[in-house]
Amino acid sequence: MIVRPCFKKIRPLLHFKNPLDNHYCSHSHAIDLAAETQTEPAECSDYRHAHHLFDENLQRVSLNNHLLFEYSRNSFNEEALNLFVGIHRTGLLIDGSSVSCILKVCACLSDLTFGKQVHALCIRSGYFDNVSVGTSLVDMYMKMENADEGQRVFDEMEDKNVVTWTSLLSGYSCNKLVDRALQVFHMMLVGGVNPNAFTFATVLGVLADKCAVEKGIQVHTMVIKCGFEVITSVGNSLINMYLKSGMVREATVVFKSMGNRNEVSWNGMIAGLVINGLYSEAVKLFHMMRLAGVELTRSIYVTAVKLCTNLKELVFARQLHGRVTKNGFYLDNNIRTALMVSYTKCGEMDDAFNLFCMMHTFRNVVSWTAMIGAYMQNNRPEQAANLFCQMKKDGIRPNDFTYSTILAAQPSISLFQVHAEIIKTKYEGSPTVGTALLDAYVKTGNIGEAAKVFEEIDEKDIIAWSAMISGYAQRGDIQGAVRVFRQLSKSGVWPNEFTFSSVINACTTSMASVEQGKQFHASSIKSGHSNALCVSSALVTMYAKRGNIESANEVFKRQQERDLVSWNSMISGYAQHGYGRKALKIFEEMRKRNLEMDNITFIGVISACTHAGLLNEGQKYFDMMVNDLHISPTMEIYSCMVDLYSRAGMLDKAMALINGMPFPAGAIVWRTLLAASRVHRNVELGKLAADNLISLQPEDSAAYVLLSNLYAATGNWQERAKVRKLMDVRKVKKEIGYSWIEVKNKTYSFMAGDVSHPLSDSIYMKLDELNVWLKDAGYKPDMNYVLHDVEDEHKEAILSRHSERLAIAFGLIATSPGIPIHIVKNLRVCGDCHTVIKLISKIEGREIVVRDSNRFHHFKGGLCSCGDYW
Repeated sequence: MIVRPCFKKIRPLLHFKNPLDNHYCSHSHAIDLAAETQTEPAECSDYRHAHHLFDENLQRVSLNNHLLFEYSRNSFNEEALNLFVGIHRTGLLIDGSSVSCILKVCACLSDLTFGKQVHALCIRSGYFDNVSVGTSLVDMYMKMENADEGQRVFDEMEDKNVVTWTSLLSGYSCNKLVDRALQVFHMMLVGGVNPNAFTFATVLGVLADKCAVEKGIQVHTMVIKCGFEVITSVGNSLINMYLKSGMVREATVVFKSMGNRNEVSWNGMIAGLVINGLYSEAVKLFHMMRLAGVELTRSIYVTAVKLCTNLKELVFARQLHGRVTKNGFYLDNNIRTALMVSYTKCGEMDDAFNLFCMMHTFRNVVSWTAMIGAYMQNNRPEQAANLFCQMKKDGIRPNDFTYSTILAAQPSISLFQVHAEIIKTKYEGSPTVGTALLDAYVKTGNIGEAAKVFEEIDEKDIIAWSAMISGYAQRGDIQGAVRVFRQLSKSGVWPNEFTFSSVINACTTSMASVEQGKQFHASSIKSGHSNALCVSSALVTMYAKRGNIESANEVFKRQQERDLVSWNSMISGYAQHGYGRKALKIFEEMRKRNLEMDNITFIGVISACTHAGLLNEGQKYFDMMVNDLHISPTMEIYSCMVDLYSRAGMLDKAMALINGMPFPAGAIVWRTLLAASRVHRNVELGKLAADNLISLQPEDSAAYVLLSNLYAATGNWQERAKVRKLMDVRKVKKEIGYSWIEVKNKTYSFMAGDVSHPLSDSIYMKLDELNVWLKDAGYKPDMNYVLHDVEDEHKEAILSRHSERLAIAFGLIATSPGIPIHIVKNLRVCGDCHTVIKLISKIEGREIVVRDSNRFHHFKGGLCSCGDYW
């Protein structure tokens, strides 16, 4: 029975209790006794007396060592250190065992200064030649994260045994120096040192962390040859290695072959099954463990509760909660935190918070962070922000995980205030905190501040790089995204599937080069990430939005698995490209497979019906969404239905739908109705839509321009002038129409009547040439699309100089015959240009793809994919 004595925190100690005989004795008395022994005359002629003194000294060394070992074994490390100091200062004998013991104590106390003093004592007193002492020195330096010094001691040792080699190997493993640990193991084998069970257990752990399962299999073979497969610790390490590498079958074979399984074996196997997502198998094994009578340890309870969390098994979690309380583990902080997380995953926030409150003084930064994260996961950012403030009031300092969690709670928190705290606590350089911070700035639209945060991250991991690229992609900044991607490549960090997904998404913007998207597709193939779901889905979206619906379909067909993004992208892509029937075919395939659908799905479906003039089908799918699938229509869905009715000329039905909406109509709905009123020249309805749109977005030029065009189309020039004057008074600027074309990886832009291009003369000569051929083909300009009160001859000149015609003319003279021409326009293509481009595609034998603000038009052989439902 060890009774812990009370010591002053000084060295040497004054009094101590000897745990061997359970009585107190004076340390000074022990010192005096030793002094008396050493002051006997050296010339003593009594040999028996001298021999008696020698034996007495040996006994005293043995007694002191026994006392040191007892203190060390019972974690009385300060007491052991004080005792060693007292022994040394009084000149009492010490030996290699004493030094080895005290070096282990130094490692436990992380007292590097005292450890170095003992190291010096070893060299001075000749103890360094003792293999046990040298091994203890290696172990001490390694445990105090001084790997270089540990290696130096190892290199200076003349005699080394398997324990010495294993200490060095284990030290590198503990310091996460995996490659150096494996190098030590290789040198050990080359040197003819036979590994012991602990060596194998250690190296298998290293291989598990490195996921080097092929080498692990080789080591497994060595384990069998050496006969160590029956050692429980080695079997546990094999199970851990195989499970971390996803080789569940091999781990199961090892587990079943173990003759002596302990709690670690069962817990490791169950935890590994959980990590590999085999929750049902983990539950079965847990019940087998209970039937086998294995005592449930704290670690097993934590694993079992995590299993409940992943399965969202609330009943099972409550049963475990009861057993924990019954077995006396209720006060264990890890178990209570795991239970708290389990309740939050099951949506039982009140139970989780009650458990959190009952933790009282046992609450630490981990439990606080877990509770804050739970509120965030359950979409309660305000409660998370309040708890974060309370945490600081209680004197608990947030760590990097806390900051990473709470940053997602904005706008319930002050982003700048939390950023200031992060800088003050020096967490800004942390990859997790820095990534969360830049993501928060991206979500607020402050990409500049996000870039500054990114630059401050000390060691940028792939998550941070991907987040920055994604931030630029969300802002439509293709140049920023590509720049960061190139920096990533130069930094030596390998992009993963999420990096490629982000940069490919950036290529969906109209300002991105078509070739850039293709290049990133090629890079993803080369790196082996092209088949990843997020990458292939991004490719489908990118090709669909950049006018290459055929390539989008090819990627879609090759996908081994598809998510909702893939299906929605193909439906929306076909809809925007005018292939309504193909879009509906994809949708019907989704229905046959009973796949999940959402509002985005039906936006694509109804848009497909709208662009293809499929009124009845559009009504059917809208009713299916509301009545059968019980999906509540969003503002965008209502806008699609208004567009569907308006294009069919059913403006009254469109207005009735607007009046029946469960919420006030937004700008997108009124803009759709106003555009339809302009097409059908319904001035009264157009005026109503314009008034509502202007009240919602008074600075947006769309409402004024559409209303002005409506008045112009109906010949009401006086009212048109009033609208234009109102725009001047309110300083509303009309958006200028531009068209872009990409030729040889360079993008050229044109505006109506543009003469700034170096080949301007050749472009207009080509236009004149085309005009001759157009008239020969029977083309007559439609003056209704010139919304200016000028002569017809001037109107014809205005039409012939629209920006898309200039871009097409340039494309015809700058590219080889037969190559498709791709044009992007920021406004809608007018009806007259639509007719002209159809004829040009036939005259020139070219496919011309035009992406306007509304959709894609594929012109080929005198026809358009929109079927003139443009």
